Amino acid sequence: MDEQGERFDIYDDNKRPTGRTMLRKGSFLKEGEYCLIVLCIIETPDHRFLITRRAMDKHWAPGAWEVPGGGARAGESSFEAVVREVREETGLDLYGCPVRVIDSYANVDLARGDNYFVDIYHAVKAFEREDVRIEKEEATAFDIVPFSGIRRLSEEGAFLHFARIETALKKAGIPV
Repeated sequence: MDEQGERFDIYDDNKRPTGRTMLRKGSFLKEGEYCLIVLCIIETPDHRFLITRRAMDKHWAPGAWEVPGGGARAGESSFEAVVREVREETGLDLYGCPVRVIDSYANVDLARGDNYFVDIYHAVKAFEREDVRIEKEEATAFDIVPFSGIRRLSEEGAFLHFARIETALKKAGIPV
């Protein structure tokens, strides 16, 4: 991070880095410009999923439940970003366990300059509740639940990106 704040790479319509970067805070992406977001669905060997609850002071969706993830920093690959985000938000290390991209999509919101690609990862990791150390600036709580628990939170309007996550898991042949 430089003195002005965190920077991210700008990608073109084909998800190729343009060689340009932008400050995350206050960014406005034009047509054909995107940043990269990563999400990680962390599943235990007994088919439960790690979810976190967003901090209440978050600008967007405070208090909502979600899977770990965030924006890739300038110079980071998608995989490097997901490993860092999971480690920062949960204290879990993804190295040494199966991790793969199971879906990718683009979002274009020209009116708000909010254009991004999302890579959704799936990881299978054995861990215990005491292994999870949430970052207080990012989350207020966590849980390890069966997919039915995520579905219930979504039905209550309390879980982010549910349809995208469910679709990605189904595409990958992972039972939901």
